[in-house]
Amino acid sequence: MKKTLFIALAMVAAAAGAELKVDIEREGAAAKMAVSIEVAGNDAFAKSLRRNLEMTGLFKVRPDGAIRVRGGIGERIAAEGLGKVVSFVSRASDAKSARNEARLLADKMCETYSQQRGCATDQIVFVRKDGRAEEIFTCYPDGYDIMQLTRDGKEAVGPRWKDSRTIFYTGFLGAGPQIFELDTATGRRRMKWSFKGLTTGATISPDGRKAAIILSFHGNPELYVIDIERGTWVRLTTTPNASEGQPAWSPDGRQIVYVSDETRRPQLYIIDVATKHKRRLTSKGAQNVDPDWGVDGKIAYITKRGGLSQVAIIDPAAGEGSVRLVTDPGSWEHPSWSKDARHVIASRDKALFIVDTLKNGDAPSRLFMNNGNWITPSWNKIK
Repeated sequence: MKKTLFIALAMVAAAAGAELKVDIEREGAAAKMAVSIEVAGNDAFAKSLRRNLEMTGLFKVRPDGAIRVRGGIGERIAAEGLGKVVSFVSRASDAKSARNEARLLADKMCETYSQQRGCATDQIVFVRKDGRAEEIFTCYPDGYDIMQLTRDGKEAVGPRWKDSRTIFYTGFLGAGPQIFELDTATGRRRMKWSFKGLTTGATISPDGRKAAIILSFHGNPELYVIDIERGTWVRLTTTPNASEGQPAWSPDGRQIVYVSDETRRPQLYIIDVATKHKRRLTSKGAQNVDPDWGVDGKIAYITKRGGLSQVAIIDPAAGEGSVRLVTDPGSWEHPSWSKDARHVIASRDKALFIVDTLKNGDAPSRLFMNNGNWITPSWNKIK
């Protein structure tokens, strides 16, 4: 029987008991800087720049902005104001190249006018589920330039970035699940690993040398680490009466957060890769799943309380007392951090949303309005 997502296979939710409602909290967002955009030529530049600047939560676009972006496509374009200048010579020849220049400018303005990293040029990979087929796509955080990467008419599960242009994912092109490596720029693909039984969750370490992966060839699904170059592997967990899944690396590559149902309810655990020492991270809620470890050390995940799901943030060093709920209750799934350590991309109601995790931050913004069932996003946060 074909196995797909770990949640569908092993992380079936336990019946949710009554839970106290926890109000949404976000750490404080600063006042926004006003920007006016007066760029002649292709209007794709202005549309993309506006979207990318406003997505950061740092800027608001209006006619009387203290920061003025002026110039023209094919000419010098400059952002000037608040005692700072960012400028470049535009070489855009069409709408797509104009949007690429707008993204670069948005990131440079983030660096220049704040301490927040820009992420407009960092692509997002995700899956469109259509009947029995699941195909992989990418686009940018402004929602433009959507590109389809697979056309197999098969299942594609859990795409995750290996580097700035390559992804690993689980595909079902043969008799069972296999891990594929796919170049998003060229479309070239090769089968990387094939194991008996469940094979999923291939997530690359920050140094690019190892992959955390879920395998079941020894029995139930367990967490392993594979040396990508050598092909050797180490088993990290041994839980005969439980299933593990959804691994994510710490920023320093020394630890992995993952999900286990060894207490009969899916919860988050952290394991030290060198010593294999593990500790339970969460206990509140009917289930806690879909973890992703951000560059600032905080973990975003999905918590189910009162029958509905929310995006939550936890500081693993501080424990469960640090948990903040950053969305309203709903059908939220699969949050993935951007490298700005402020936003996550997550799915809800068959669509993808950018979520501002800061207190008084912006409401979730839909990535694009295209019809379809869009799931399992991963934001490229490779430095």
